[in-house]
Amino acid sequence: MHNGDHFERNYCEVCANSLHPFYEEYKQDPLSLHQLLSNWFNHSEQQPVQQRMDTAEVVCEECGWTFQRFLNEGKFGCGSCYNSFRVQLPSVFKRLHNGNTTHVGKAPGAFGEILELKKRIEATRVQMKEAVQAENFEEAAKLRDEARKLESKLATGGDETHGD
Repeated sequence: MHNGDHFERNYCEVCANSLHPFYEEYKQDPLSLHQLLSNWFNHSEQQPVQQRMDTAEVVCEECGWTFQRFLNEGKFGCGSCYNSFRVQLPSVFKRLHNGNTTHVGKAPGAFGEILELKKRIEATRVQMKEAVQAENFEEAAKLRDEARKLESKLATGGDETHGD
């Protein structure tokens, strides 16, 4: 950015090295896209041959892409690839997101409030079950009432003026 205008400069390796004093410290041999995706998806050459063959044989009937090609290219060939590779994708996404399979980031506007309400209801129900198991019925009743109140709030879209 310069004076509000966005501009981009592309330098060769020699020029970039002369312009940035720390460039040599961080310089690494460039990775191919295949190497990068192999690292992301944990598909190294050390994998058992049978496992690699099994995933390579999965083919999208719509566009003909193989699962291995998806791993190599880092994208799908068509919309049907999602369905064709549905068995393999959870493990791929799990590795991509450091083991997380549920969203842990921010949620947009009202949806975030609804999601938070659902989480609070679930947590309250878990606490209620624990209280019942501990035979603390008074606490369980309070938690039951709190869960119902939260569910009522959820039913009205998070608006507190309609419930209670």
